[in-house]
This record gives sequence, C-alpha cells and structure tokens, in this order.
Amino acid sequence: MASRLTAITPFGAPATTLLRAAGISVALALLAAASAHAQTPASAAPKSAATNAEAPDAERFFQSIVKVRARAVPNARSSATLGEEREGTGVVIGEDGLIVTVGYLIVEADEVSLVDQKGRVLPARVVAYDHPTGLGVVRAIVPLAARPLPLGESGKLADFEPVMIVNHAGADDVTLARVVSTRPFTGSWEYLLEQAIFTTPPTLNWSGAALVNKELQLVGIGSLIVRAASAGEGTLPGNMFVPIDALKPILADLVRTGRRAGPARPWLGVAADEVQGRLMVSRVSPEGPGDEAGIKVGDIILGVGGESVRTQAEFYRKLWGRGAAGTDIPLRLLQGVDVKELAVHSIDRVDYFRPKTTY
Repeated sequence: MASRLTAITPFGAPATTLLRAAGISVALALLAAASAHAQTPASAAPKSAATNAEAPDAERFFQSIVKVRARAVPNARSSATLGEEREGTGVVIGEDGLIVTVGYLIVEADEVSLVDQKGRVLPARVVAYDHPTGLGVVRAIVPLAARPLPLGESGKLADFEPVMIVNHAGADDVTLARVVSTRPFTGSWEYLLEQAIFTTPPTLNWSGAALVNKELQLVGIGSLIVRAASAGEGTLPGNMFVPIDALKPILADLVRTGRRAGPARPWLGVAADEVQGRLMVSRVSPEGPGDEAGIKVGDIILGVGGESVRTQAEFYRKLWGRGAAGTDIPLRLLQGVDVKELAVHSIDRVDYFRPKTTY
C-alpha cells in the first residue's frame, strides 16, 4: 500500500522534500522507517544499522496512536447527529493508559474499546467529556504496550509551519500538512474556541487525529474538516484541531472528578447559524431548555437581555456571561413577524445526556 509520505503536496514539492526543508529530518526518518516496516515482510526487512536504530522509535511512536470505538446508550439524544456507533483516533498521553480524543466520539457512550496498532481490541472506560474544549478522555482498562506521546506547546505554532496528522491507521495514512491559521472558532452547537488550529491539505480521517509538530510532540486533536482553513482571500479546505494547550490546565481535574473545576456554563440546546448578518436558529435540541421555552427553528436571535447579538461569538459570550448553568437567560427573538421576550432556564449540557446503562 502506498504511503502518503511520498505524496505531492499542494505547495508544489514532494512531501519528503518539504519535511527536509523544514528541518524535520528526525520525523521523516522515523515515519519512513515505519512506512517501510508496514510494507515489507519481516523476513525481507533490511538489516542495516540505520534501519535497526530507526525502527524501534517508529514503532513506539505509532503505538501511541489507537483507534477509539464507542457505542452510544440506547435512545441516546446525540445519536440523531452523531450516530449510535462511532470510531476515531485516540492518543496515549499517560503511562497508566490515559488517552485523549475528540469528545463527540464518547458523548453518551455505553461501551468504549480501543484497537491498538497490532489489531488487538482492548476495553476502556470514559474518564471525562469537556464541552468547552470539545475534548474527551478515556482510559484503557488493561495495560497498553504504548508510551505516552509528549505534549507540545500549541501556542508556539507559527503560520506555514509543517506538521503531521496521524490517525489510527498508522504509517499508511500519515498526512503532511501546514498550519495555515490559528484563530477563534465558533460552532452552532454553543461552542467557541478562543484559539483553534487550522491546517491544509485536509485529511479525511480527522476525528481525534493527532496533530504532531517537528519534535514529534502532540499539539492538537482533530475535530472537523472545514471548507476554509485559511483566513481571508484564497481560502483552502483543511481541518480544525483543538489545541493541546487547552487540555493542560484542566487535565488533572478531568482525571480526578470527570469534569473541569468551577461552575458549568449555561446551555440552552439551541443551534444558531450566522445568515446575512443575523443569527438564525437551525436546530433546537428536543426536550432541551430552548425547546421547553418555545424557541423554534427559523427564529432569529436578536439579543440576550438588553444586549443585541449578530454573531455566534457575541451570543455565546453574552450567554455565558449571565452566570452558571441553572441561570434564567432572557432572550429577545424574532418569531415570524413578532418580537418575543423569553426566559430560558439553562442547564449544564452534561445533564441533558442520558446516563450509561447499569445492570
């Protein structure tokens, strides 16, 4: 099977040349060795000292990348948008089998399992889901033959810096990319990242994928594929990654209690898109706070309290600024031709999900 290591990049040069030019010779050697190992029978593998020196490093690197499989609880509220069966990538970040992935894979998970690079299926459990970052943490129940991938500093990534995107397929599906933008990102599902990482070219296996810098450190977790990764004119398609720096200050709390410290943000269960300078409701979570308050698809959100909003970022900041989950949120809406004032009793988003099955 051909590896993407020799693919032609959109920057007009072979990927190997791009890596060497960027000073990532160590990463190139590691991945090239792993790629050769994946394509060559063990009996035919070269015996040179260089190969013997490189192969163990490559093997250890890819052992840190696993597949995460999850099955949602019966009648999960998230199944309508995420499906009942989900799979993506996880990255080992702790000696005790601690793994970080993208949170939507494990929302309302009833069962979680891991598949390592040798194809072994191993049981796991959910440790935490953090809605503000969109990250999830799971832990292997049995010992993993994997070393943690060291955490890098995503805040130091520069525009046009070369990176690698690695998913659970291992050496056969490594994407070489560049950082094209680091900027805020908002999603219609009441989600805002103050600093997200955007890369191009896109990879199709982005869910939970590891974004790795030239020092072979984890700097991001794959979240989305986007039409416009770069800002301004001449936009390129690519992927959005949650920066690993967003995990560092909350990781200890996630492991200890299953959630970040402090009060939860208020959540309304209202998805809204920016349309021609207006904020239009595109989805209302069934039986969620917004649904119970009478918000409908097609409504236009005009303001929070006495403050007007026109963008997702304005809406979220004003919403979260009203207090913790459980606060009544005053909204001004345009429903048809009528302007209405509604008080929506917010909740913690986690409380909306159905609990794990117990027997």
